[in-house]
Amino acid sequence: MPDTIKVQLVQGAITLPPTWREAYDLGPGASFTLLDLGGVFVLSPRQSEIDDLADRIAQTLVEHGETLESMQQALREERERYAGQS
Repeated sequence: MPDTIKVQLVQGAITLPPTWREAYDLGPGASFTLLDLGGVFVLSPRQSEIDDLADRIAQTLVEHGETLESMQQALREERERYAGQS
């Protein structure tokens, strides 16, 4: 099975090859996550975990007393430290 194929958008739909549908057990109504990585599209039959991960990171930072302002200040300090090494 090839790793890449050329597909065509027809009336808003993309048809996956039968071999791929069979290999990944994709039937009518299958759900996908579509990521746009700067014009490179990634279509995955798995549910995206990015939003959940971002929420968990944000919650952990809040629990540790971090704020947007404290993180921006830390970033400014790190940039100044890095610039001073040149």
